[in-house]
Amino acid sequence: MSSPYFAQSRSVVTRSGNRTAGCRPAASLRSRLTSSRGNADSQCSAAVKVEVEVDEARLSQPRPSSLSLSTGGGHGLPQPGTVQPKTETDALPLSSHSRRRRQLKVEYDKDEGVSPVKTEHWEPPNWKKQLGFIREMRSGRDAPVDNMGAEKCYDTEAPAHVRRFQVLVSLMLSSQTKDQVTAGAMQKLRAHGCTVENIISTGDETLGKLIYPVGFWRNKVKYLKLTSAMLQKEFGGDIPNSVEGLVRLPGVGPKMAHLAMDIAWDQVSGIGVDTHVHRISNRLGWLWKPTKNPEDTRKALEEWLPRELWSEINWLLVGFGQQVCLPVNPLCSVCLNQHSCPSAHKISPTKRPKAGSPRSPSPTSSFKIKTEPGQEFAVKDERAEKESLPSPLSPTTQRRRLKSKVDH
Repeated sequence: MSSPYFAQSRSVVTRSGNRTAGCRPAASLRSRLTSSRGNADSQCSAAVKVEVEVDEARLSQPRPSSLSLSTGGGHGLPQPGTVQPKTETDALPLSSHSRRRRQLKVEYDKDEGVSPVKTEHWEPPNWKKQLGFIREMRSGRDAPVDNMGAEKCYDTEAPAHVRRFQVLVSLMLSSQTKDQVTAGAMQKLRAHGCTVENIISTGDETLGKLIYPVGFWRNKVKYLKLTSAMLQKEFGGDIPNSVEGLVRLPGVGPKMAHLAMDIAWDQVSGIGVDTHVHRISNRLGWLWKPTKNPEDTRKALEEWLPRELWSEINWLLVGFGQQVCLPVNPLCSVCLNQHSCPSAHKISPTKRPKAGSPRSPSPTSSFKIKTEPGQEFAVKDERAEKESLPSPLSPTTQRRRLKSKVDH
């Protein structure tokens, strides 16, 4: 065709932005595209290599499947001479996988083990009011424990380590013994010389006479000698300053250990629970459930009783148990807690006397004889005299015996 429109040369804009003077043949354009694709392939491989090195440095393992390069142009290839950096979009598969794994891990940590159970802090009802009444009833400080307890039995003029030893000795003697008897024994021991060295050098017979009549005095003589020797050998004549060290001593239990820490070392390590504290705590309902021994009572009290009351509670309840809340026949009518105590006005169980004991009633008697201390043997002698007397004879028997005498 000779049309001037087709005959004239026209300019063509290429991808590089340069204008050409005229239209090139199709073969020339295909060759250019082929060479451009080859350059892009080389650039693409270089970009992949860089991305792999970056991933190895960050994730310590290559993930080629997650690598993606941003495309340019209409052929899906990067522009020659440029390396596309890794973007947040490129790491989406890895990020979503890591995020899911982290969520599973956190959820697993929360579910691991026993799930915590929300428990409320238990405390007995009205215990503060009851404690206030006990303090009011103990305000006179005239119970035996106030004047003859372990805090009153040591020599205040003695050296510190000797005072601590005397506190421990008084606690060892007080087991199954009234405070009056313990105070008398400690007075005799202090006059003899209540030190570690003197106890070791004193014979068993002499030591027994000094502490008699405390309960189980023969066993306590043995415990005092063994404990004194152990204190001299391992602690330099002083007593241990820990509960663990004190309970290792022969004849020393948890109650004595906690009281010794409080009195001798001025450290509150626990509640000293003796028979009075054990009995009264159960009567007042101060325990989650009734306990059978003082050690269980101590653990139950320490779970709810504020620590600042641990030192006071022993002194309060012991004196209260000696004067009002007696083991047998407690004086509930004069107790200020009689309206809130669940055990008020209930007959305390009494121990059944052994068979043959002076206080055991006669098998034929239908009543109990209440005697004062020291009168049991007089009652027993009176019963023996009555039993030795001959029983009165019936009138018929008397006539028969009289008739047999007359015949003879």
